[in-house]
Order: sequence, then structure tokens, then C-alpha cells
Amino acid sequence: MRGAGESIDRELLDGWMLVMQGFQATQDSLASELAERFNLRQGAAEVLVRLLTAPKNRMPMTRLAHETRMSSGGFTKLADRLCAAGLTRRMTCAEDRRLIYLELTDLGKDTARATAETVTGILRDRVLAPLGRDGLGKLADAMRAVRDANDDPGK
Repeated sequence: MRGAGESIDRELLDGWMLVMQGFQATQDSLASELAERFNLRQGAAEVLVRLLTAPKNRMPMTRLAHETRMSSGGFTKLADRLCAAGLTRRMTCAEDRRLIYLELTDLGKDTARATAETVTGILRDRVLAPLGRDGLGKLADAMRAVRDANDDPGK
């Protein structure tokens, strides 16, 4: 009979906790800086940057919710706040009126560019400097594999 703790893989747990700590420390830095400079929460900043890099600066709301790992209700509230702030607007698709896009306004584009510059500056200091481009590529590949292995295909 196994004793308590014999089935515990300490190396696996320690490694995962380090991944979580590194991610959280970086996220905390980003969140603090974005709140201070732009009065934006992390989720709002992520949506703005995603829209900045999307074709025509717009994406279907359902896709944005999925990519940001938000529930549809939570994402709708976030979209409401971004629209109320004049950063985004909702647009219906001419071909399929059921499809709703979230699109950057001119103010949203300016804010998204400034946000992306701030984020990339922090990431250069906090991620790229210690890892290098090769290390970042390996980390991104590894996290993509983990994401894909855990992604719910039904969503």
C-alpha cells in the first residue's frame, strides 16, 4: 500500500507553480501599468490590442469572448463598457445579421496603439530580456501546446 504523497510528482507541481508565478508576476505588472496610464483593466486592454491587430480592426464578439476566455455574459459587459467609453462600437454583419462585430473607433485605435506600446515595452523588460527571442518562442510553443490540449472543442 502506498503512503500518503507517494503518487505526488513534486517536480511537476513545482514546475507548474513556477509557470503560474512567472505568469502572474508579469500580469500584475501589466495590469498595474495599464490601470495607471490608461485606466484600463487587463481584459479591456487585451480586447483593444486584439482588435488593433485584427483585419479592419474588428472581430466577431463570440470569437473575442472565446479568445479572451470570457463567458458570453462577462464579455458582453466588457463590450458595453468599451462602447460606453467610446473605444469600440458594435457592428452587424451585412451578410449575416446574427453576427455582431466589435470594432475600434478612432479613439479606440489611438488607445489600443498606446496600450500595445506599453504592453510591448513591459514584455521586452520582463519576458524578452530574461528569455531572449529563442526562449520566448519555445515558451510560446509550449503554452500553445498546453492551451490546445486543454481547449474545449465544443466552444
